[in-house]
Amino acid sequence: MPIHVDDVMQLFCHLSQAKGMKAAVKHSGQGALLAGATAFIGGLMGGPPGIAVGGAFGGLLGAWMSAGQFRPVPQILLELSPAEQRKLYDKAIVILKRLDWTDVVQLTALVMGNASLQQKLTDVLINYLSKELRANIQYGE
Repeated sequence: MPIHVDDVMQLFCHLSQAKGMKAAVKHSGQGALLAGATAFIGGLMGGPPGIAVGGAFGGLLGAWMSAGQFRPVPQILLELSPAEQRKLYDKAIVILKRLDWTDVVQLTALVMGNASLQQKLTDVLINYLSKELRANIQYGE
């Protein structure tokens, strides 16, 4: 049976929801940049102790800036453009093409019942989010 892009997106949504995955896509880089900049300024103003104080302050400020930016991965996946969904689909199909299933419910059950498949697909999803979208990923509720 041909596997549709929407079916794979539904599968990834279910998998990421089961693992409690959240990702920060836009502002995570800004937080890291802020931490580095404050460490640099602290170093200029206070030498080695200034680097430590500036880095700590910048890290806290960066964490605060990006704290509200983590969104559930299923929400991010559903907002992807069709071209981006197709990129993720192409990576997942390598793993899914040998499975025998009739609908997305059965596909989801097959994957969720197999720890190895779950891990492989989770790795594909994490790799895609990290490299293509440059997102930071967080687990748990």
